[in-house]
Amino acid sequence: MNSKKLFMLLGLLIIASLILSACAPAQPASDTSGDTSSDSADSGDSADSGDAAVDEGPVTIRGYDTSDIPDLDPQVAEDVTSINMIENIFVHLTNYDLDTAEVVPEAATSWDVSEDGLVYTFHLRNDIPWVYHNPVTGETTQVTDADGNPAFVTAHDFVNAARRACNPDLGSYYSSVIAPQLAGCSEVLFADDPEALTEDDYASIGVVAVDDFTVEYTLAFPASYFLSMTPMWTLAAIPQATIDEFGDAWVEAGNIVTNGRYVLHEWVHGVRRSIWRNPLFPADLAGSGNIDVSVTDVVPDTSTGYALWLAGEVETSGIPDAELQAHLDNYPDETLQIADLAVFYISFAYDKPPFDNALVREAFSAAYDRATYVEEVRQGQGIPMRHFAPPGITHAPPIDEVGLGYNPERAAAALAEAGYPNCEGFPQVTLLGYSGEATLRWIEFAQDNWSTNLGCDPELIQIEQQSFADLLASTAGSAATEERPNMWTLGWGPDYADENNWVGDVLWCGNSENRQKRECNATDDKIVAAREEPDQAVRATLYREIEEEFFGEGGEFPFAPIFLRIAFVASHGWFDWTPALFGGNQTYNYSVDTVMRGEMMQ
Repeated sequence: MNSKKLFMLLGLLIIASLILSACAPAQPASDTSGDTSSDSADSGDSADSGDAAVDEGPVTIRGYDTSDIPDLDPQVAEDVTSINMIENIFVHLTNYDLDTAEVVPEAATSWDVSEDGLVYTFHLRNDIPWVYHNPVTGETTQVTDADGNPAFVTAHDFVNAARRACNPDLGSYYSSVIAPQLAGCSEVLFADDPEALTEDDYASIGVVAVDDFTVEYTLAFPASYFLSMTPMWTLAAIPQATIDEFGDAWVEAGNIVTNGRYVLHEWVHGVRRSIWRNPLFPADLAGSGNIDVSVTDVVPDTSTGYALWLAGEVETSGIPDAELQAHLDNYPDETLQIADLAVFYISFAYDKPPFDNALVREAFSAAYDRATYVEEVRQGQGIPMRHFAPPGITHAPPIDEVGLGYNPERAAAALAEAGYPNCEGFPQVTLLGYSGEATLRWIEFAQDNWSTNLGCDPELIQIEQQSFADLLASTAGSAATEERPNMWTLGWGPDYADENNWVGDVLWCGNSENRQKRECNATDDKIVAAREEPDQAVRATLYREIEEEFFGEGGEFPFAPIFLRIAFVASHGWFDWTPALFGGNQTYNYSVDTVMRGEMMQ
């Protein structure tokens, strides 16, 4: 299918699901679809591809991003930028089909599930090599083991990955995502005394190598969605010897050992990164695309990136708001509209007054006019959200039946109940956004709404911006209270198509990250019950209740859900690509028509 038609179809499917949800009886939707990954930034400032100058030799694409890669460690990465790169330089246990979003073989050729749903056995390929790429010479060679034999990916590499993900010393957000499902992992990850853990404790984690090419995962309960988690980077095989040798620096170019379709050729932090095709990767697994080299430059903003696109120097680009209408008029055939199921929100710090008060959190959420923001500021590029999980996620509630949403009367009343009528006596607070023009407009709109609907002087809401990586560090659950902002922007794109990936992996109080610093309550008990419940109808009812308890009138409001992103992207006609809804963008399935590129650039 032509990529442009596919993107438009995705958008239409999302909109159709919204209409069906609005007209349906009051029961949760049960479609499945979704997008990559984890915490997301909506700077509108990221694009992944394209070089238009060289049509001889290696097929090269050149792209831009407005941020560096935060981390290339599969067990540590928690952001879209990192996950997209990891998808290309490491193989995973399974993968997602771009057209169907179904789980398909990758390192595992097949798998079996026990009758009780507790044991998953994966049968692995025996021909995926571990490789080292020399960024100076450009040579890629196969790594050898301690005995001098060529090293291939084995079940032991996946065992090492899972046990490492359960290590409390790693400090990984996604450890808490994996831990509840994997038998023995939570006991290690949340051990009262991590220093007292022994090798036996790690050996008790529910992952074993049956033989060199068979790995078995034992679950703590029959999680019906576990297979959809197996393409996740957190479970990807790792080169333990390289990690032992270099420590945290093992991911740097010149140190890193990988096993994916591409190798890391260059990573100049904050400036540029590039990947080259891995010549030793099995041909039948190498992907359908023709891209040999992908180079991404870090630029200051979308406007810079879009200028590169207009000059034909990158394949794709975000479109600055000021340029959007002109772009749609001038380049209708080189415009995609992508619904990626990422939901963006303004989060609150429970450990800093006044947002330790649920009424204040409710007031600030209900005072935000989502529909006007999407229509006027984002120029229609989104859908207003009243709760967290979007349509297309299994057991997500109907989009307009759960959650308070925009209600200025209730907002003013809640703030008065909290002791701040018309914002009188309200302290100065900080709203931290990630860098980018789009984010600045988002938080300035919030500042204006809170002034209009709550009576809060804009000077009470101090706006700051940081890089995405710095924002994640500033808002980490481990950060000192006095160093944390009162509010911050963030987004979540799905890692797998189940509601547990939303309220469970983001809001459950037992998550190791717990950015809001929530204390556990009865809603968390429901989250645990919902993920362990085998009856899908019961799960659907529980998730509806959970979302209402978080985001309905009188709810807890850990954050204010704002919008589901549906973005316009500039994409040259010579570039054929499909963004992944889950697991990371698959550069190995992208193609450039070099003849068309040469003709169009003349």
